[in-house]
Amino acid sequence: MALRSPLINVMAGAAKKAARGLLRDFGEVEQLQVSLKGPSDFVSAADRRAEEVIRAELTKARPTFGFLMEEQGVVVGTDTSNRWLVDPLDGTTNFLHGIPQFAISIALERDSKPFAGVIYDPIRDEMFWAEQGQGAYLNEKRIRVANRRRLEDTVVVTGIPHRGRAGKEGYLPQLAAMMELTSGIRRFGSAALDLAWVAAGRFDGYWEGGLKPWDLAAGVVLVLEAGGTVSEVNGGQGMLHSGSILATNPVLHPLMCEALVNAGSRSAL
Repeated sequence: MALRSPLINVMAGAAKKAARGLLRDFGEVEQLQVSLKGPSDFVSAADRRAEEVIRAELTKARPTFGFLMEEQGVVVGTDTSNRWLVDPLDGTTNFLHGIPQFAISIALERDSKPFAGVIYDPIRDEMFWAEQGQGAYLNEKRIRVANRRRLEDTVVVTGIPHRGRAGKEGYLPQLAAMMELTSGIRRFGSAALDLAWVAAGRFDGYWEGGLKPWDLAAGVVLVLEAGGTVSEVNGGQGMLHSGSILATNPVLHPLMCEALVNAGSRSAL
């Protein structure tokens, strides 16, 4: 049985507590689809409530730590080495449409680098967690990235730029390149779960641009602790600043990186 550290227990407990409200709210979304106003305001409120629960739980356990949150932004703590990165509802569009593919993502950034993370899927009751130097886990089971070595054998996942997001021109050549090189491409709509599923070996690789630090930080720790390689799409290491990410195993990483860069991703992401 995996032994969670006190830090992971705090993070997992906060995610589980917030998930209770999200699950209740998710059950209401389908009913709201028929209303004239629609569910958008309701989902925004659910997002904010979940973030408040997480902030309260983490503050109670570690009162000196700061925050970077999707809804409330930056909260400076007296401990300048440690900061929580919180996405209370990753996969908001899925949630809004009653699609059961969303997650809570909480990371601890220590000295400006991701140190620990949990990604909780409340629909499946799957808690992905990792801490630097301790490995990556799904509930109580150790997880590893898939070991496929040829792109033609892989299934990869991505995020597609949507209305209002830049990068479509650069993304389309990437998509075309991966269509030619892989066995399949998926688009599931939650960056946090995409990274968690790479860590668990369900997907062989993941790339996307235009993301925020709270989308990525927990997943970066998970993939690295699961034996994977993470970088920007162009191979750099500024993922949390640029919002560009490529995550896969160490053998496939240079192959995917080369293919995506050659498709024009260096200028797009």
